[in-house]
Amino acid sequence: MFHSHIGELAAFATAICWTATPIAFEAAGKRVGSLTVNFIRLIIAFVLIVFFTLATRGMFLPLDATAVNWTWLTISGMIGFVIGDLFLFEAYVQIGARISLLIMAAVPPITALAGFLILGETLTFMDLLGMFITVAGIAMVILVKGKNEKKVQLSHPVKGIIFAFIGALGQSFGTIFSKLGMGDYNAFAATQIRIIAAIAGFSIVVTARKHWKKIFESLKDYAALRNIAIGSVFGPFIGVSLSLLSVQYTTTGVSSTITSISRILIIPISIFVFKEKISLKEILGALITIGGVALLFV
Repeated sequence: MFHSHIGELAAFATAICWTATPIAFEAAGKRVGSLTVNFIRLIIAFVLIVFFTLATRGMFLPLDATAVNWTWLTISGMIGFVIGDLFLFEAYVQIGARISLLIMAAVPPITALAGFLILGETLTFMDLLGMFITVAGIAMVILVKGKNEKKVQLSHPVKGIIFAFIGALGQSFGTIFSKLGMGDYNAFAATQIRIIAAIAGFSIVVTARKHWKKIFESLKDYAALRNIAIGSVFGPFIGVSLSLLSVQYTTTGVSSTITSISRILIIPISIFVFKEKISLKEILGALITIGGVALLFV
């Protein structure tokens, strides 16, 4: 029973990880900035995965990866971790983890559309319906009536919403290139390659922005470091690796659908832990969004 549902169980575990991760990174980002959080969490995740792969595979680096693995997974790391997460983490600071996570539900429709345009995959009527419902659910949350009741406006800062959508684009294309590069290669070792690429990419960004001093100064902020460490364990180390494991044992569609329940799991945490006031419309929007994602893979 367990072995026949490894992919589905890994996807559910990923959803739990990806509920905790944005909350931790949002708290840290508000203290030391999103770029600092991005860089430090990758260093922490790399150290963790080195020890894990050394214990489980006898290798501290992915020395058995092929040139194909390295090429596509490096591209995936640059697009998914560097470009995608650079904007997503700033969205956490701008509009919060809950709304950012909801907007990230656009990842499966974007991935399906990219597969149609790039890989020549087919799109059925149910796929198109699922995309429409997913977008409608997101719009239900981020759009509200203006003061004069005639114009529709965004419920949160436009910069944060745009950043979250760019993050969704990065994760979508990062997933496509991960699938191309991983094949039947070890999921944790594949994640390690993506992290190595991301560290190199962020080093360039940090240097260009002259941000190294702020990163070293942030090491004195123990509250921020604690949250970054928590997010690193559940995010790029366990969460991303489980998501890659999931797509090895089940379809990308099933994996994405199960993982998307993190949009619902974060609601009670926002209510009871952070005392956020969440409207019925926002809850319905999250449920509709997940329904749309599910339709994509019927």
